[in-house]
Amino acid sequence: MTQARRPAPDLEWVLMYRHDITNPKIAAAAGASESTVRRHLAAAVKQEPGLTAEHQAALAPAAPRVTEPGRKNLDEILAFYKSEGRLPMHRRSARETAQAAWLVRRRKEAADGTLSPAYALVLDSIPNWRDYPTKRDADAARWQQRLAELAAYLAAGHDWPRHNKTDNQEERTLGVWLHTQRIDYRAGKLGPAKEEQLNEGIPGWCQGRARRGANSRRSGA
Repeated sequence: MTQARRPAPDLEWVLMYRHDITNPKIAAAAGASESTVRRHLAAAVKQEPGLTAEHQAALAPAAPRVTEPGRKNLDEILAFYKSEGRLPMHRRSARETAQAAWLVRRRKEAADGTLSPAYALVLDSIPNWRDYPTKRDADAARWQQRLAELAAYLAAGHDWPRHNKTDNQEERTLGVWLHTQRIDYRAGKLGPAKEEQLNEGIPGWCQGRARRGANSRRSGA
């Protein structure tokens, strides 16, 4: 005996579809073919054009909830921005690096459309936070930071920092940076703006340490 054909659309199937159940699962639960389910749902969509969008929205992952650590990060980042005029960056301090990493995850969620509205409400008060900082911004900020650190290092009475033959991590870091500026300068790759800042901030930077242990900075490095 042939089974009676269900009138389309089947309201139970439409309800299942509306609540994020896919065609194959509806067919399996009802003991019907997928083509039959598709026919019923097509009839339902014809009657209610927004049904497909509602089904897709139900399938989308829920936005992550706001956790207590997350809210703390949010408050600290907002306070940091108001105080510093910029967002946290990597490699500044352990805490700032952690905040920068947290922001990277929020940017990814924003791009995926899964960012918590509570986070978005606060973060969107910061201009361009979704794409800040660019690599160019980060490189420029790091260059300025190293220049300031080297000026402070010299002002404390130290000689020009060495990029090798030293176990002091601060000296090595500044020495490698300074060595790179000298290489770029000699190769004609150092821009005039950077050269001017180096000349003003740390005069004699091209020459470096005096030879044979002399304390002067006028001899070649």
